[in-house]
Amino acid sequence: MIGEGALFTSHREQLAALAAHHGAPTIYKGREFVAASGLMSYGSDVRDSYRWAGIYTSRVLKGEKPADLPVQQATKVELFINLKTAHALDFTVPLPVSGRADSDTLQQKIPVRVP
Repeated sequence: MIGEGALFTSHREQLAALAAHHGAPTIYKGREFVAASGLMSYGSDVRDSYRWAGIYTSRVLKGEKPADLPVQQATKVELFINLKTAHALDFTVPLPVSGRADSDTLQQKIPVRVP
């Protein structure tokens, strides 16, 4: 598992290549790693987090007290799988998942709801 952060994100191509070279199946937090030939990513949608940050900022600027605002957590997470990398690693993707993929290169965005 590769964490998130500026250091990891800025070296995503090298990390994905190193994992592939050693035949290590890896999972990442962000989908940009999958686009850089990483195997899979699972995490919340960053755009959704930014949207919520904007909503909260608007509410505070309109006069609401930050302490009165409810705490929010991600309600939507995404799973992306790079099928080419999975094949190269001889990693079998279950049929229900691979059957939903819309591209050989990336990507099936599978929304998962958090209770």
